[in-house]
Formats: sequence, structure tokens, C-alpha cells
Amino acid sequence: MARMTTFSSPLLVGFEALEKSLERVAKSADGYPPYNIERLCYEDKDILRITLAVAGFAIDDLDITTEDSQLVIRGKQTDDGDRDFLHRGIAARQFQKAFVLADGMRVLAAELKNGLLIIDLDRPRPEKLVKKIAISQTD
Repeated sequence: MARMTTFSSPLLVGFEALEKSLERVAKSADGYPPYNIERLCYEDKDILRITLAVAGFAIDDLDITTEDSQLVIRGKQTDDGDRDFLHRGIAARQFQKAFVLADGMRVLAAELKNGLLIIDLDRPRPEKLVKKIAISQTD
């Protein structure tokens, strides 16, 4: 039996890669670390800001890349084995968080401040493009 998806409509042509990206992101949907996404408006320009709570991570523990139309954020803490804990409630963790980016999205800046990783993205305004397609006739 064939699987029906949102993108299986015959009117949506060429969205297979987007569907695969969404499936990949849905599989990796973990609640850690918590994050916010907000829209900021600066001088007729829309900025998207992703803020992740990454307390305990240093800059060297974090990695931000764009891969196949996705923004991928990875964090990996190293466990210092030389310490003798009487109680350990804060574990060294690692994470990977992926966000699917629309075509043309650009990462403007990333900043680590007070345990928050702030990533700003530019959301370009699409240009309206109308193109006349010539019709040929053969008899």
C-alpha cells in the first residue's frame, strides 16, 4: 500500500527533497535544548532569531553549519573524569538540532551570551517573477 503525504498531490511538483528534509527533522525532534524562534523587524527587514538554551556549553563545544537546506546546531561537552562527585545532577550531554531553511535564507550572525546561543537569519522578500512561455504549434 502506497503512503500518502502532504507532498503527494499532483499539483506539487519537485518538492521531494523538501519532504525528505522534513522527515529527517521530524525524526530528530528532541526537546533538548529548549529553543525559541522569533521574528524581528528592523527597518523594513525581517529577521528570524533562533535562541537555544545551552548553559554549560563553551564556544568550542558548539558547532553551527548549513547542510542541504538545513541549519544544524551541534553541541558536545567533554566529561572531565578527574573530578570526584559526591552528587552528580548535571550530566555532560550532547545534542543535535536541525531547522529546515527556505530557499535563500542566510545566517547573519551567531552569538553565545549568558548561556544562550542566538542565531539571526535573514528572510529575503521574494521577488514576483512572471515569465511568458511561448507556445509552439505543429500541424
